[in-house]
Amino acid sequence: MDSRLLLIWIGALLIICGVVYGAALALWGGRLSDARLGSSPKAEASLEPRQSTRFFSFKTHWPAFALVLIGAILILTKTAF
Repeated sequence: MDSRLLLIWIGALLIICGVVYGAALALWGGRLSDARLGSSPKAEASLEPRQSTRFFSFKTHWPAFALVLIGAILILTKTAF
């Protein structure tokens, strides 16, 4: 297999891994009991964190952004030459 093609596949795999990792952080990082229980008293007794991480912020999702960026660099540099 050509080395350029191999690097393109590695770059695509890194982009996919970065997107999946970032989505997993957003889905599994926040409180899920608020949507089910509403404003019941049991919601305050939950062990889940009070803050929600459903939004993408660079501070918490930097590994996902780094994977996507490295994958894009690999794809763009190997297709340009």
